[in-house]
Amino acid sequence: MAFLDPSEGFEIKTSSESSVLDIEASTTKPEGDHGICLTWKDIWVNTIAKGKNGRRSILQGLTGYAKPGRLATNTRQTGEILINGHKQELSYGTSAYVTQDDTLLTTLTVKEAVYYSAQLQLPDTMSKQDKKQRADSTIKEMGLQDATNTRIGGWGVKGISGGQKRRVSICIEILTHPSLLFLDEPTSGLDSAASYYVMKRIASLGKKDGIQRTIITSIHQPSSEVFQLFDNLCLLSSGKTVYFGPASAASEFFSLNGFPCPPLQNPSDHLLKTINKDFDQDTETESSTEEAISILVSSYKSSEINKDVGNEVALLSKKQMKSMDKNKGHAGFFNQCLALIKRSSLNMFRDLGYYWLRLGIYIALALSLGTVFYDFGTSYASIKDRGSLLSYISGFLTFMSIGGFPSFVEDMKVFQRERQNGHYGVVAYVIGNTFSSVPFIFVISIIPTAITYYLCGLHKGYEHFFFFACVLFSSLMLVESLMMIVSSIVPNFLMGIVTGAGIQGVMMLVGGFFKLPHDIPNIFWKYPFHYVAFHTYVTEGLFKNEYEGLRFDNPNVQGVNRYITGEVVLTDIWQIDMNYSKYVDLAILLGMIVLYRVLFLFIIKGREKMKPVVGSMLSSMGESSKTVIHVEKPDATPLNGHVV
Repeated sequence: MAFLDPSEGFEIKTSSESSVLDIEASTTKPEGDHGICLTWKDIWVNTIAKGKNGRRSILQGLTGYAKPGRLATNTRQTGEILINGHKQELSYGTSAYVTQDDTLLTTLTVKEAVYYSAQLQLPDTMSKQDKKQRADSTIKEMGLQDATNTRIGGWGVKGISGGQKRRVSICIEILTHPSLLFLDEPTSGLDSAASYYVMKRIASLGKKDGIQRTIITSIHQPSSEVFQLFDNLCLLSSGKTVYFGPASAASEFFSLNGFPCPPLQNPSDHLLKTINKDFDQDTETESSTEEAISILVSSYKSSEINKDVGNEVALLSKKQMKSMDKNKGHAGFFNQCLALIKRSSLNMFRDLGYYWLRLGIYIALALSLGTVFYDFGTSYASIKDRGSLLSYISGFLTFMSIGGFPSFVEDMKVFQRERQNGHYGVVAYVIGNTFSSVPFIFVISIIPTAITYYLCGLHKGYEHFFFFACVLFSSLMLVESLMMIVSSIVPNFLMGIVTGAGIQGVMMLVGGFFKLPHDIPNIFWKYPFHYVAFHTYVTEGLFKNEYEGLRFDNPNVQGVNRYITGEVVLTDIWQIDMNYSKYVDLAILLGMIVLYRVLFLFIIKGREKMKPVVGSMLSSMGESSKTVIHVEKPDATPLNGHVV
């Protein structure tokens, strides 16, 4: 079914989720599946946000079939959704939604992207070989067999074409063989040839796998060839129904009402031009466009087509069929974590910006530090040099870990899409990201540590060296965990970098080097911020590891007592708390890593829980007509097997 609203362009406004209605229960596909039919009746949707233009109606009294509601938190819709006469949800595996943006891991090949998705989505009752075969057959269905081993590619990296990326996105969502498929503008950004090929493949899905799918898609400016693939068309203008019925009869409807399509013109272009009033203020056709819309809306309301639609909706709404009370199931939690670890590790390995660029910069910085502070010995001046070196490492070296934030943001986009479509949970993602990043962070910790440690002549001994590396590793993990939290709050990577840099800058300020602990103002800065900042424990751990057990020359004292011990330096010069050992500092850092990751998890889960609550609160402030939306799975329906 096609929905045309000239204020948005030629598109079918559809979705697979709702934000105001709370839909219960779950579904599964019964034997003899004939697809899913959706019906809606007298839908009114109004915005709640009151700007200078006041309340705005998005949909006004729509009636038809094949479209569920997808609303933002600043809109209001009332009513209930029924499936086979029961209040329940279209559960995971029964329906699928392909977003407008192709949010994919650009480092993976087509085969890897689909295969890993199969490992995440398909249940454990299927063997790995069966999952692989499902992935291969899905790739062939979308005509991607020639691009199987080609990387998807992205910014700065050559890969598959835009049309192929769109088909990869579709592949991922149809792995579960859903009966109901939603696609948001699948031809956006594609040329006419690629658009037709993508839509032709989508249309062919209607009768694949022994499933007669209902396919609902939005599309911008379809060509005449693409337009011919539509079965039903819903034509909207400012939220009002101008036409609902067979797409092939739309031109005849317009012609009968005095708006014939000129010869050799694309029907969709003609329909859009007739009812598009976006540019009326810049032309002399405002009155004629308004008049055309009024004529068409009135004509449709009194037409036999409208009566037939109303009768069909009423008939479907009265049917009481078997409740679909089970979903198809996911992969087990352990297998999901394992698949995410493997996929994330492969992505991190291939993405130069994730860790390898940082490793190169860290090595360059380590060589710089090693040459600037080369072999500073145990002179009195080395006390200050050691402190400066360790503070640079605990502050600025860890600070540079935010350089990998853009790559992580792209990873988060994939997670958000997959999470929204129900592929896996937040806990599995956090575990997968954590364990996949450990080897890479260990490498970029141990190599710069070895270079700096021995060039500068820091405290000798393997135990001191490995403790140093462990503290650096922990601090880098903490920065990554902090940036995960930031990414879950701020909307884009540029703001995320600025926010993360600001947070770390404040933590560095109260970490105990730039302002000694006893001199930090008590209110707010010391209690609690000094003890909340992880830089405090990084500084303490590195300083204790370095100074304890060393003796330094004291030029102000002669004779036997001309040495100053490292313990005295720690307490009297650096004001380090010696009531606990350096291993306590390391334990605190490791605990903070866990705390930050858990906090990230709770933020994501909290946002998911609060979103419908906020939507309900906003919706209670507005007014709307009652709406009944009915979802049916009949034995036969005219929508089955078509691009609708």
